[in-house]
Amino acid sequence: MRKLKQTIGKILIVILLIISYQKVINYIEKENIPQKTTIEENQNLNNYPFQIHFIDVGEADCILINNNNQYALIDAGNNEDGNKLVTYFKSIGIEKFQYVIGTHAHEDHIGGMDNIIRNFEIMHFYMPKVEVNMKTYQEIREELKKKNILYETPKIDSTFTLSNTTIKVLSIGDDKEDINSTSIVLKVTYQNTNYLLMADATNDVEQKILNKNIKSDLIKIGHHGSNHSSSATFLNKVKPKYAIISVGTPNDYGFPKKVTLDKLERIGANILRTDELGTIIASSDGNNIYFNYLKTDTNYIEK
Repeated sequence: MRKLKQTIGKILIVILLIISYQKVINYIEKENIPQKTTIEENQNLNNYPFQIHFIDVGEADCILINNNNQYALIDAGNNEDGNKLVTYFKSIGIEKFQYVIGTHAHEDHIGGMDNIIRNFEIMHFYMPKVEVNMKTYQEIREELKKKNILYETPKIDSTFTLSNTTIKVLSIGDDKEDINSTSIVLKVTYQNTNYLLMADATNDVEQKILNKNIKSDLIKIGHHGSNHSSSATFLNKVKPKYAIISVGTPNDYGFPKKVTLDKLERIGANILRTDELGTIIASSDGNNIYFNYLKTDTNYIEK
């Protein structure tokens, strides 16, 4: 009798565990919480015609957009990341970029751009019209000249298309004293999903675009989670479900700042960080956004 009671008890515990697990799964599916998966575990990634790769380049930025095998590249990490990015892009079959965008002239955004220009066909190259006396910036101008690629500066509210994706310029500045404020801010729209890419835009830039249609499902947080970006007023207007933070660890700045993380938590955004997850790939069927995380050899770490 005692053994029977013990057996029944064990069976009841197993049943309760199964019920609890199913409740968790149902909650995740209902709330669309991004789950940690990998390319190997989810082979459906290539079934989606639209993807944004937030590439792990440590304390820097690099974003790849793919729509029906047409590609746009936004920033290119630190100088040391350049060759690694070239290898990665070639390994996934990229030969040409429709658009390459350097959001602003800081090394952690354009450091590897000269490598990209040397190694790929580029149809359009965009950067702010701000001449700066920085080595990385001068290298970009030299490589563009060698390949006869025009240095273009887009206008605010101009749009360009990538297959059936629309990319709109919400902000671009020309203040040489504050390079972050020159950042090209982009809103990417694929069918019924929207993605706001803030580069290193400051609170001042956020204030200037508050009157625009900035509501988005996903935001790439400005300036790696700095406390000089992501104001509460701005985030409440965007109302993102997902917040991507491109950041390295360790870093000398303490990014992302706790005050920024707290603001994101208060609005209920799911926070995804490259220092924790590696390269973050957001895929869409036009109505929903799905996530995969991949450890890519794109982040140069001095040994």
